[in-house]
Amino acid sequence: MMTLQEFLEKQFDGELMLAVLSGQRSKEKDAPVKVRIRQVELKGTVCYQASSTVGTKVLHSNYTREEVQAFVKQSLETGGFSQLQVQGRCKDGTVLISKKGKATIKVKQHQALEPVQILAHNRVKQYILREGIPVPFLIDLGVMNKEGRIHRPSYDKFRQINRFLEFIEDILPALSREREVTILDFGCGKSYLTFAMYYYLKELKGYDVHIIGLDLKEDVIRKCNGLAEKYGYDKLHFLHGDIADYEGVEKVDMVVTLHACDKATDYALAKAVEWDAQVILSVPCCQHELNDQIQNEMLAPVLQYGILKERMSALLTDGIRAELLESKGYSTQILEFIDMEHTPKNLLIRAVKTGKCRPVQELAQLTDAVHGHLTLEKLLYPEGICTQKGV
Repeated sequence: MMTLQEFLEKQFDGELMLAVLSGQRSKEKDAPVKVRIRQVELKGTVCYQASSTVGTKVLHSNYTREEVQAFVKQSLETGGFSQLQVQGRCKDGTVLISKKGKATIKVKQHQALEPVQILAHNRVKQYILREGIPVPFLIDLGVMNKEGRIHRPSYDKFRQINRFLEFIEDILPALSREREVTILDFGCGKSYLTFAMYYYLKELKGYDVHIIGLDLKEDVIRKCNGLAEKYGYDKLHFLHGDIADYEGVEKVDMVVTLHACDKATDYALAKAVEWDAQVILSVPCCQHELNDQIQNEMLAPVLQYGILKERMSALLTDGIRAELLESKGYSTQILEFIDMEHTPKNLLIRAVKTGKCRPVQELAQLTDAVHGHLTLEKLLYPEGICTQKGV
């Protein structure tokens, strides 16, 4: 069996593209919630740059190959991180650390990707989709012109698309390279991000993907199918349908739901769990259900203020959803999607299947305390979450 040190020695080589430490268990205030590691060039020397997210700040540290291996090992053994995902040019790897400290290590070989690009240390922000490089679907969707320049009113959309692709970049090790990967985008709308997913995964990364976009607006579906046909995206299809009733596939690898309103997010998440999806990416919107239910004697003085009640209900809703996914065997994070000034709907729930189910005793106590029993809870636990307290 491969040791953690042997894994790190093999993975952190000249073909490393990206490594991500996540699943922070430490409760310390200054503990980083995520660390992204890439190779960069510093004064003519290649080193490994670790970008640690601490609160709203990102801190950078540079290491030699031996130093970064020691840093990652310490982060997993005593630093509170429970997961490491590594993407390389020819091999990917994952490490999962149990609460008892046992390491589960997996390595996958795959077809060689493009050569690793090592960028200068003092580079400007490099987006996955870069300005100045024309991308057909971004031109037709009005984000950039034919020369690849971003239209000023669409720059926030351009940043949002790239931010979304960064989230996908982080979960690439969870997607198979050995078979077709099915991705379903509920409530795809104009499908900026659906097209971006296909372009990134199929055209840039070489994954065999089949992506289905689902929406209730027939005119939007027709337009998107026309664009997919125009670009020759033969495994990108758009269908008219409702999230709650969709039965078009038996197995889905990744479920995406962006700004599905209120209970629609719950139906999408429940479908993802039913399909045993490996990855879930969800940006919820309009959390009215808990706002209509929430009651708590201790919080009553605060809940009388409408705007505070609304915001507390939204945050609690997403937290409860994340915990429900944890109870079904997902490692779940709640991340900032784009900056607050662009939209108040800026939290993304990212869940990756691990098979480790979290007990629901504390969650049941919380939902009882606030009188908040969401549609997602009822879909995942038809007999009631209280019956699961002994789990």
